[in-house]
Amino acid sequence: MKFGIFMAPFHPLGENPTLALNRDLELITWLDNLGFDEAWIGEHHSAGWEIISSPEIFIATAAERTRNIRFGTGVISLPYHHPLMVANRMILLDHLTKGRVMLGVGPGALVTDAYMLGIDPKTQREKMDESLGIILRLLNEDAPITYHSDWFDLNEARVHLLPYSKPHFPIAVAAAQSPSGFVLAGKYGVGLLSLTSTPGGVQRKNNLSYFWDMVEDSAIKNDRIVNRNEWRLVLHVHLADSKSEAMEQARKGASKYQNDYFANTIGHNLDYDGPVENIIDDKVEKGVWVVGTPDDLIAKIKDLQEESGGIGGIMFQVTDWATREQTLHSYELIARYVIPQFNGSIENLEKSQIWSSNMKDRLASIRESVLDKARKDYDRTV
Repeated sequence: MKFGIFMAPFHPLGENPTLALNRDLELITWLDNLGFDEAWIGEHHSAGWEIISSPEIFIATAAERTRNIRFGTGVISLPYHHPLMVANRMILLDHLTKGRVMLGVGPGALVTDAYMLGIDPKTQREKMDESLGIILRLLNEDAPITYHSDWFDLNEARVHLLPYSKPHFPIAVAAAQSPSGFVLAGKYGVGLLSLTSTPGGVQRKNNLSYFWDMVEDSAIKNDRIVNRNEWRLVLHVHLADSKSEAMEQARKGASKYQNDYFANTIGHNLDYDGPVENIIDDKVEKGVWVVGTPDDLIAKIKDLQEESGGIGGIMFQVTDWATREQTLHSYELIARYVIPQFNGSIENLEKSQIWSSNMKDRLASIRESVLDKARKDYDRTV
């Protein structure tokens, strides 16, 4: 299983945005040192909180500061860009990082972005479908492509530079509560980024596996093959050495995140009418967020594996819920105690410890006889 982050990012108003961006880069460097697999970087242009407007530029900067972690665009909003430009920019990043990039795409999350760009929000998902189809053709077809749409044109177009990765970098579609992302992942046989682990507006069954059912149904209809190993879930998580510490560390920041941004800035219905400072209690009680200890997160991931039928990755939503030091410690706890439970790195160590424990009585006499022989041998030499 792959582990990483989904960095929109979310930074509350009132602080220095330059320092916030530097902190984002510092976090990715820390994750690279801890052995995390991936970092997905967002694109937003309004609403004040999510301050990365070009994931490609941010990734290029972060790649120079890291060695192993892979980077995904989380996501490029396809209706905002000409598909040939998206393909060429990602190919450039593919070369600059020597194959450490992935293309994550979506329709665009903020209506305010679409409004400023003069895009009818009702057409965004259709545009994403159309653009993704063209991007895949540009990456896979040798012949020049001529194509005319009501929002872009291609005249004998081909990518200027072939991808570094063969046949090309991995591609994933983001999906939340609209069925379109799940359907497109299956239609084109690409990966899936589920931005919620709770079936919401798309649910017919109260079960996470329905997400993947939609992907597989679409894949069958379009004669494609999809792979659960390329299905990633995004979780909200904050860990500390005790559950009470984690809750108090994240309480104020989580309240601002939900109330100031999602409710008061972009107008989401929070489905919560209690005191603002207790939003975190409600989310944790419902199982939507994991705020606690490594054991709490391990249990949650196991539940998600069982409920979903199998997933390929867990990505943690980057938030400013806690202080810088507390946030870095939370990710260290994940790396030290959670990831090893799922990537097989401690499997043989555990088997070795059990074997040694089972053999300790049997081998104790042998060890004592060896030491006794060593003492007698020494006595004979003096």
